[in-house]
Amino acid sequence: MNINDRNIKMWSTIGSRATFGLAAFELAKEINNLMVLTCDVSTSAGLDRFRKTYPEKYLDLGIAEQNMIGVAAGLASENFNVITTTFAPFQSMRCCEQIKVNLGYMKQKVCMVGIASGLALGTLGYTHCCIEDVGILRTIPGMTIISPADSLETVKAVEAAVKYESPSYIRLTGSSNNPIVYNKDYDFKIGKSITLKDGKDIAIFCTGAMVSVGIKVSEELSKKEISCKVINMHTIKPIDKIAIKDSLNTKLLVSLEEHSIIGGLGSAVSEVLSDLGLKTKLLRLGIKDTYSKGGTYKHLLEKNRLTQQKIIEDVLKEYI
Repeated sequence: MNINDRNIKMWSTIGSRATFGLAAFELAKEINNLMVLTCDVSTSAGLDRFRKTYPEKYLDLGIAEQNMIGVAAGLASENFNVITTTFAPFQSMRCCEQIKVNLGYMKQKVCMVGIASGLALGTLGYTHCCIEDVGILRTIPGMTIISPADSLETVKAVEAAVKYESPSYIRLTGSSNNPIVYNKDYDFKIGKSITLKDGKDIAIFCTGAMVSVGIKVSEELSKKEISCKVINMHTIKPIDKIAIKDSLNTKLLVSLEEHSIIGGLGSAVSEVLSDLGLKTKLLRLGIKDTYSKGGTYKHLLEKNRLTQQKIIEDVLKEYI
């Protein structure tokens, strides 16, 4: 896709869901065997223009996510390049058995895109929130998991995952008017994190929509003369072990994610530290082991202490 100032601002305004639809549309121009499968979400996933322009490359399976994965695996076995998409809880959990067998065990290369993950659909209740997807899919052998930081990284992630030689899951968080993390083109590589800011006191490992929050947190802490390193862990599996090792000279490690603190980025970082035999202090910030009532995206972020001020308070408690 054409990456310039105008498009980056436009993608930020429309959010990651609609940006994904634009990325798929552009990929269809260059990938002859591309197939996009949905479950009655063409509008929600920004795929209406794709559906009308490339009807031969588009299948709507209705509200039948398990069937969608089976069809996707069959197409992949016939050398089609397949993308599936629906709302994250249904893309990742409703069809988990099919993902395990048809994609994991049978090693079929399908790129799954879970839209509106995390707390974005909180007004519909926790049935539509998705705070478990990384933890569940991370256990499937061979599965690659990516959580883009902003709309530009959504474009980069989709382009990379479609060409990657393993099944993958792209977790889209945030809503429209996504904060811009990257204001120009950059090198994106699956499995290789990106250090956005150097620091010597605290290392903050962020993923998804929490990356922009992590940057703001680091800026505020710098006013208190606390130097923070901010790392965008866009790929949660395979985790970038080198980035974790390179941050061990700080006084505190922090993981920040819009996901349960069980099974997600924080758990992945903990596993690396454990494998290295280290007792390094790690503060895992995310959603606690509980469900609560639904609400607006802003309300749920506040309630789960995932706002800038709440995060600063929690970090200072551990650091000081």
